[in-house]
Amino acid sequence: MSSEQHQATFRMPADLFAELAAGGGSAQAVAFLARGERARRLLLLRTLLDHVGALPTPLTPAAEAWRVLKEAAERAPGPVDRLLLAPATGAWIAHLLRRTHGTATGPPLWVEAGHLNALAIAASVCAGTDAVLRVALTDGGLFLPGLGLARLRAARQEPAVGLARTRAGELTLTAPGHDGSPTSLTCRPATVPLRGGPGAEAVSRDDRDGWTPLRTLTHRGPAGAVAIPLDDLGPYRDLDDPLPPARLTAAEATTWQRLFDEAAALLAVPGGTGAGRIDPAAIRAVVPFGRTGPAPSDPLTTLVSASSGDSYGGMVVARPAAALALAETLVHEFQHSKLAALIHLFPLLDDDREERYYAPWRADPRHLTGLLHGAYAFTGVAGFWRDRLNAAQHPGQAGTAGYHFALRRTQSRMVVRTLLTSGRLTAQGHALVSGLARTLDGWLREPVPAAALGRARTAAALHRTEWRLRNVAAPAPSRRSAQGAGAGPATEPVLRPRADRTFWPDVRTLAFAVRPAVPRTPDEYLAAGDPATALAGYTDALARDPAEPHNLAGWIVARAALGRDRAARRMLARPELLQPSPTG
Repeated sequence: MSSEQHQATFRMPADLFAELAAGGGSAQAVAFLARGERARRLLLLRTLLDHVGALPTPLTPAAEAWRVLKEAAERAPGPVDRLLLAPATGAWIAHLLRRTHGTATGPPLWVEAGHLNALAIAASVCAGTDAVLRVALTDGGLFLPGLGLARLRAARQEPAVGLARTRAGELTLTAPGHDGSPTSLTCRPATVPLRGGPGAEAVSRDDRDGWTPLRTLTHRGPAGAVAIPLDDLGPYRDLDDPLPPARLTAAEATTWQRLFDEAAALLAVPGGTGAGRIDPAAIRAVVPFGRTGPAPSDPLTTLVSASSGDSYGGMVVARPAAALALAETLVHEFQHSKLAALIHLFPLLDDDREERYYAPWRADPRHLTGLLHGAYAFTGVAGFWRDRLNAAQHPGQAGTAGYHFALRRTQSRMVVRTLLTSGRLTAQGHALVSGLARTLDGWLREPVPAAALGRARTAAALHRTEWRLRNVAAPAPSRRSAQGAGAGPATEPVLRPRADRTFWPDVRTLAFAVRPAVPRTPDEYLAAGDPATALAGYTDALARDPAEPHNLAGWIVARAALGRDRAARRMLARPELLQPSPTG
């Protein structure tokens, strides 16, 4: 690592780009993205040093912290590169740059800038070098990236200055106590694996000493064991402002390891370079979101998951109930990471950031960048379910996997068409989206159990129809009359958003995954393949509330399922034109 930037051009080999454009990516392609992210981090750190170099601070100046970091990198380049590429490091750099431009808030600026000193101390510990730096303490604690949290329990709780000394992997942290006299802690900072190693015994001993180690998920792949941080301590583990530590219980952390093991086993598909296949070792951090209750969500659902282009390889996840949902989430979020890294290397589109496009997995309109991210992520999700379909051991599994595969391939291809016809893609963007199109077109020709395929097509039509009813305003009356039944299909206008649109829950996508054994509601009759009974139920509901979008969308789709005449096709294409009082 060097503060001097060498003039070198990143050139991605065409075969690696083709792999990524198809939605997948070999280990070589993913490694290239990581190298690109490393170069970007160094450039951003150089920019950051220019901004904070003259910042008034009670800490050791940034230039000295940078020197300590460089010395550690020369001694132990591998461990220091892992710190540099940690998702939280990218999040901190981005957040601090936003603060210097006045677009973010947080604690005193010198405290956040002082995270560089903490990063340098962590690198010094990993490399075994000697260093002495004044560091920022928050609530008496110093988080060492990639290692854990050192806390002086007797120190002042407001932001304060401590002195960190390292020698041969040992840390001594000293700070003024509540009464003004110094308090100190000496420890050998290290993470603790959730499986194997000293485990709970080390956690208990270190907690008494004031050292709380970062726990790591252990993954044993073909290349050996990999430690993936389960980060519940770092201030920049989230996607926004800094957070205090939120330590998981030992039982919750152990459950994470069990689910991760099971998810990794599901992802172990031979020839795993296609869309929807990842090596779990490529994940750089998992951040637990909140707490998971004793009876979490549906086994196929992850309630919350998110990632950021600033935090390559990291993901925030609310622990799901089952490994299948976690495995799908890992695929989904890592797809976002890959695409974000590609966007850092190539200009893929010219986005005016207007949120006006339909995204089949969202309740609201999206801009083109969001649409591209969704298409890339859900192509990976479709590939994940394709593998489950091909590996299904009994008809029930084939039906569920077939439904998700059919649904996501259809929805992703719809969005790919929008992107290709937008006129906003660059040459590289067009090549990328065309690669996704080829993958999806091949998948659309693959067989899926008929019942699952029918439910998937119905669910896709329901989501699009309800989305338009809730988000798209009908044309003005004069224009609507000109587009009457005898006027023929109108050219699709620019969408006019409804002024009263609000968030709405998509309750159908998951509900249609399984055929209901004993249908009771109109939705269930539609999922069971009985559109006539569903239509009658929707008609009754609309008699009570003619404009209710959920039932109106169901009525339109059920009506179309009974007869694909011109009127039915028109209602499906432009449901917002329909008068709010349909009759059977």
